[in-house]
Amino acid sequence: MDTRTEIETRTEKNLALLRAAYEALGSGDLDACVEMLTENFVAHVPGVADPLHGREIWRLGTRTMLDGFPDLRIDVEDMFGVDDKVVVRVRFSGTHRGAFQGIAATDRPVGFRSIEIYRVEDDRIAEEWVAPDMISLMRQISAVPTATDENAADKDRDRR
Repeated sequence: MDTRTEIETRTEKNLALLRAAYEALGSGDLDACVEMLTENFVAHVPGVADPLHGREIWRLGTRTMLDGFPDLRIDVEDMFGVDDKVVVRVRFSGTHRGAFQGIAATDRPVGFRSIEIYRVEDDRIAEEWVAPDMISLMRQISAVPTATDENAADKDRDRR
C-alpha cells in the first residue's frame, strides 16, 4: 500500500471513530465514549490556560452539560479529516432543565454551535480542541431572552 492510500485509509477510520463517538454521545452512552479515548486524553478548552488531562475530565465536562440540558440533541453539520486529525462542526440544542455554570434551570430552549478538532492515535481519540459558542448559550439562559435569542430558539424548534 502506498503512503497516500495509507493516509486515506487512516482518515476514513478516524472519521468512522468520530461518527461512532458522536452517536454514542447522542444516545447518552458516556461509557462507550470514554472507551474511545486514550488513557492520557488531552482536552483544550477555551478559557482554561492549560490543557486538561484524562478520560474522567472529559466525562465530568460532558456530565455537567447533560445535567444542565438532559434532552441535549447533537447534530453533526460537517465532518472532515486529514491523516490523524478530524474536524467537526456541530450544533447542540436542548432545554435548560438543570443548573449549568451556576445558573438555575430556566426551562428555556437553547441552541449553539461548536467547532471541534480531534487528534486520533492508535484508533482512539487522543486530543481535542473545542470552541463552543458559550457566549450565545449563556445569553440564552442567563438574561431575559432578546428577540434574536427567541427567533433562534423558534427556528431550532421548527427544524426538529
